[in-house]
Amino acid sequence: MLDSTHLRTYASSDRLNGHNDYIALCLELVKAKTAGYASISEIQENLDRINEYPNINRLKVPKGIHVYDESSLTPSDRSKATRCIIEGELFAEHMAAGEATRLGLGTKYLINVAGDLDPAGIAAIMSGENGNPVSENDVLIAAGCMPRDLLSISLGVRHMLQYSFDIYNLSMEFGADPCEVLSRQKMLIVINEGSAGKIIQNFQDRHFFGFSQKNVLFMIQEAYHGIAIENDRYRYATESSRRLHNHGQIVLQQTMDHQIFRVNRKDERSYLSADDFEDLLSSMEDKIVYNIEDFGFLTGSIDLGVLALALEKGKQGFRMLMEIVANDPDYPQKGGMAAFDSNLEKNVMIESFQLRGIENSAIKFLNKNFNHYPQPLESFQSVREQGLNMPLAVKDNHLYFQPVQGDINFLVRTEFFQRKHLKPILAWKSAGNIPLAIREMKRQDEQPGFSGYIRSLQC
Repeated sequence: MLDSTHLRTYASSDRLNGHNDYIALCLELVKAKTAGYASISEIQENLDRINEYPNINRLKVPKGIHVYDESSLTPSDRSKATRCIIEGELFAEHMAAGEATRLGLGTKYLINVAGDLDPAGIAAIMSGENGNPVSENDVLIAAGCMPRDLLSISLGVRHMLQYSFDIYNLSMEFGADPCEVLSRQKMLIVINEGSAGKIIQNFQDRHFFGFSQKNVLFMIQEAYHGIAIENDRYRYATESSRRLHNHGQIVLQQTMDHQIFRVNRKDERSYLSADDFEDLLSSMEDKIVYNIEDFGFLTGSIDLGVLALALEKGKQGFRMLMEIVANDPDYPQKGGMAAFDSNLEKNVMIESFQLRGIENSAIKFLNKNFNHYPQPLESFQSVREQGLNMPLAVKDNHLYFQPVQGDINFLVRTEFFQRKHLKPILAWKSAGNIPLAIREMKRQDEQPGFSGYIRSLQC
């Protein structure tokens, strides 16, 4: 357990019944975290200190990391992992709320590279990001093809189609009815308020990508106004901009009643209580969390080896599995840093804004943000009872919280693993990744049977 300076929401099961409770909790926490600071500007000047990981001076190189060798997957392992999917006991959470802020293209789910981008526009975006001129020819060489050569489908559609396509093919290989297998899959699609209608309509128009409508759940991530300080008093400033409270807020929101819902073909919503969602998770063997911006999922959304590893680690009592990947040396990004905390005597994953003075380029090992949660009921209950750490951010002279989903590793027994051959993280985090996105989308389009599957999807 971290010391008292690492404040959590301490959200007991009856603490966060709704968003008003969350706002009240934020006001309570901000007073404790910023005690002694007289103004927003003073808080901003000391934000690194306020958010600093309390054991930052006790961090060392990670120890005892499990090394996963892709070639070690046995027929028995493959069968166990496949059965988990075939029987509908793998819960998938698809994170689709993110905005391509630096790209200026709106919600990432809706970005259609073939329809929204051309080499000139890409060159302009890339040049503006790093300050170095990038030509159209530079873009084409790096991308390998023209954006218009891609299938005209959005990033989010690509992600969901790949997940459906991979499960369909796995079912055929296993000798199971693929339509029945697709209908058993349970999932949660996390979306944002601004694009919720378009994304839900997209699912309806595409017949839920072959999945059963009743098993596809949605949740709109709530956005919150900032907190102001006036005359030594803290106030929830409803005149300030509404912003998302990072991805950790998503798991806190899931513990509230009536946040997760189903939709029918009439666009009518039926909401679940937190207990209903807890009951659903109790029937799952494992839960995985996908970020749709990860290019690796465009040509392979199912990793049977890692799923088998998660199931085995679940039997050993682990309730979270975090993959470590190498940071991209050309475009180092912020994110969770893996380290051994000699005070806690365990490996931990720490978000970059808690690392006070450590540059992105110095972060060698990142969380891939593709976490497994064996027996997911237990991690859900831990968040519901204990909450998450609540770091602060200052934006437009107001205070906002930014809890991190990866901090669940402080609540439950967690296994860190790396692949035998480390690979840089490949995700759409910056304009510099646009050519890579085009290359990976082209690879996806060229998969045998993929374009035909899109046309014939009728489950």
